Amino acid sequence: MQRVSNYSKFIPYLYFLAVIIYWFTDINRSEGITAYPVLLFGLPFLWQLIKPNEKLNFSLGIIFVCLASYMILAYLFDVLNIVNFSYRTKRFLVLGGFFVIGNFVMALWMIRNSIKKVF
Repeated sequence: MQRVSNYSKFIPYLYFLAVIIYWFTDINRSEGITAYPVLLFGLPFLWQLIKPNEKLNFSLGIIFVCLASYMILAYLFDVLNIVNFSYRTKRFLVLGGFFVIGNFVMALWMIRNSIKKVF
């Protein structure tokens, strides 16, 4: 159990790296070489795994809480029909729906780690 609690602080970073790798492979299939800049988004998370930094951890947490909150608002607007989205945008919202809640939870987990000073 002690080993699990020691490594649990790295779960959010591994989650975001997995999402970025999935995003890269999905774009790489359709766009080709133009997908490689997507890998740059993984550098801060990889840095947190190699050499943790409390300020970077808190900054990443706040940024991704804001982005996930924005996506949650987009879902609410879609459900309440406040804004009419195109079919392609609705399809993106449905396919990305699993990631929205995961991103929000993992971002809150990163903030919790930085507040508890786990690193």
